Amino acid sequence: MKHEEFEEAAGYWKKRDAAGKKMDRETLTAAMETYIQAHNTCALATGASTFVRCTPIEYSWHDGAFWMFSEGGLKFFALERNKNVCLAIYDPYEGFGKLNGMQVTGMAEIVEPYCEEYATAAAAKNIPLESLKKLPSPIHLIKVTPKHINFLSSTFQRQGFDCRQSMEF
Repeated sequence: MKHEEFEEAAGYWKKRDAAGKKMDRETLTAAMETYIQAHNTCALATGASTFVRCTPIEYSWHDGAFWMFSEGGLKFFALERNKNVCLAIYDPYEGFGKLNGMQVTGMAEIVEPYCEEYATAAAAKNIPLESLKKLPSPIHLIKVTPKHINFLSSTFQRQGFDCRQSMEF
């Protein structure tokens, strides 16, 4: 592809979104919350310089953020250097009329082990804090606060809206 073709492809959704019928914020927020709560696993993408990593990881959603417990791994190499992340939640592909997926860009932070925020996240997952404290090394907690969400759902078209809806936070 030539540069111009890459530019055109990169701008596809920007053009389409400008012409699409938007949901009101309250309705879209409710749809996003329902979709996020109906799932528990995402693909978390991290990167720094030429290093990139995409990690399948379980999450919980509360207090306007995604919360992920992790023993460790190379994602932490990138998180130390770059707090900007992207995560994807999606349904298996079953055809164009049944598309459902979400892309979230946001900021990651590592929550201090055993602090109040950590304890709240553990309680939300029904993990006893005392059990976590007994482990030989701390389980890390990644908190991702969304900055932007793109939500693609075929059901939106059936409701008279564009299939792709976006929200800034």
